Amino acid sequence: MSFFDSDIIQEELQEINRLQESIYGSVLSFGMMSKEDKLEHIDMLSELLDKQKVMYTRLSLSDDPKAVEMKENLVKSVALMGFPKETDINNLFNSMNATIDSLKEYLDT
Repeated sequence: MSFFDSDIIQEELQEINRLQESIYGSVLSFGMMSKEDKLEHIDMLSELLDKQKVMYTRLSLSDDPKAVEMKENLVKSVALMGFPKETDINNLFNSMNATIDSLKEYLDT
């Protein structure tokens, strides 16, 4: 069975997509949101990042050619976002988590 044929992988990818659509659909109105809505938005960001980290780990552990290709594409996309080619994606995830935590702290004050 292919990596992407797994029901679990399909469900997780659909959930990642749903979260991305929800987050990106409201990002422009973030500044006008109530504090509670902002915190909910940030929680969705955190959930999305957690799911992306798990998916990246799964891709990293798979030897399925399509999974390997997707991982390679993710690494390339990091470079396209302006990060150095040798950027460790796990370090990038950790940095994003720190940013999310800082944003939560800022809103909680």
